[in-house]
Amino acid sequence: MTTHPNASSFDGVLLISFGGPQGLADIRPFLANVLKGRRVPPQRIEEVAHHYELFNGVSPLTELTMRQAAGLRSRLIQNGPSLPVYVGMRNWHPYLADTLREMAKDGVRRAVGLVLAPHRSYSSCEQYRRNVAAARRELCSSGHPDIQVFYVGDWHTHEGFVRAVAGRVQAAFDRLPPSVRDRARLVFTAHSIPLSMAQASPYHSQLQASAQLVASKLGLPDWALVFQSRSGRPQDPWLEPDICDYLRKERAAGLDSVVLCPIGFVADHVEVLYDLDHEAAEVCSELGITMRRASAVNDDPLFIDMLADMTRETIQRYKHGRPLAMCAPYDTANT
Repeated sequence: MTTHPNASSFDGVLLISFGGPQGLADIRPFLANVLKGRRVPPQRIEEVAHHYELFNGVSPLTELTMRQAAGLRSRLIQNGPSLPVYVGMRNWHPYLADTLREMAKDGVRRAVGLVLAPHRSYSSCEQYRRNVAAARRELCSSGHPDIQVFYVGDWHTHEGFVRAVAGRVQAAFDRLPPSVRDRARLVFTAHSIPLSMAQASPYHSQLQASAQLVASKLGLPDWALVFQSRSGRPQDPWLEPDICDYLRKERAAGLDSVVLCPIGFVADHVEVLYDLDHEAAEVCSELGITMRRASAVNDDPLFIDMLADMTRETIQRYKHGRPLAMCAPYDTANT
């Protein structure tokens, strides 16, 4: 039976993220964690390792996630409830298991859980929850008390998220030369996933909903949603079009200026920096497309306000004893 705590029984918040290497020596161990259980050709692993090497093996994701956590902590101290905020990563330090041990030692028994991914699929939602469940089992097997984790609901259409993305997009448009600004197309990007996974989740429809709201807020009818960071076997169908393929096709149709917005990501990590700032930018340079890239929401105050709002909303929902909307169709329990 799932327990439904009241507001006073929450004693922590857990932000859950992907993780990233913090030096050249971390790259291959990090990738081994990411690719565990998957059959990936060695040459592909080396190719991805090179992406990280271009940034000296340091993914900005960890620093940005810590800044997001610090911002949320500050908001909760300022406006309540004053709860400690922890960060746990899937693939690198601070690992989820280590973070849960720290939380248990600090006396946390029930936490609000927030996966830092705005759009739901197995790889962006359920996989993280399973990692948390595994970390909880490890916690209990090592003699520590369990920590129940109650997850926030969907936030891909939350006004704070939409406004934060829109602000970043507007700043990118403002950096375009005035001569092309009025005809530039807004192109949203998100991580591609296998088509079979997409068909079993709301991922694509949620991306479309977020993109539509941002474009509408800015009064931009000319926009598109494309995908990046595809991996896996070439013969397996994934969500398309790929960003570089899209740029080549649309350039042939007359497109000469774009703003790229990584709406599927909440931090400017290596996949954004390499796939957009390096790869897509190189294609645009070759084709004569003027490109500007909107930053991810990172620690934008509007985004941090949204994290605080979702935390309070979750606590309030349980205060009245109503079950939290689950990450359907994957989850069978909130905890």
